Amino acid sequence: MKRTLENIKYSKETEDIAMFAKALAHPTRIAILKYLDNQACCFTGDLVEILPLAQSTISQHLKELKNAGLIQGTVEPPKIRYCIHQENWQKAQKLFEALFLENKGNYFNKC
Repeated sequence: MKRTLENIKYSKETEDIAMFAKALAHPTRIAILKYLDNQACCFTGDLVEILPLAQSTISQHLKELKNAGLIQGTVEPPKIRYCIHQENWQKAQKLFEALFLENKGNYFNKC
C-alpha cells in the first residue's frame, strides 16, 4: 500500500498539537487570546473596540479558537461571553512544551 498523508495514523497528541497550532496561526487570534488572558471574559463587541476589524471578521476568528477548544462561549442573549478554556489552554501549553523540550537542540546539532 502506498503511503500518503491521508492514510498515515498520527497520535492523538500530534493531532491535538496540529489543531492548536492551526488555531494559533493568525496574529488576530493571538491578540484575542492575549486580551482574554488579561480579562475574566469578553463579548465580541469588546474586541471590536480594541481590534481594527469588522465584527464579522472577529466572529470568524472567535469561531476558529472555539472550534480548537482554546476558548469557550456562554450564551447571554443577545450576546456570547467568551473566555479562555482553561483545561484546554493548559493542555496546549503542556503539548507545545513537550514538543519543544523533546527536540531541544536535536536539529541544530545535525546541520
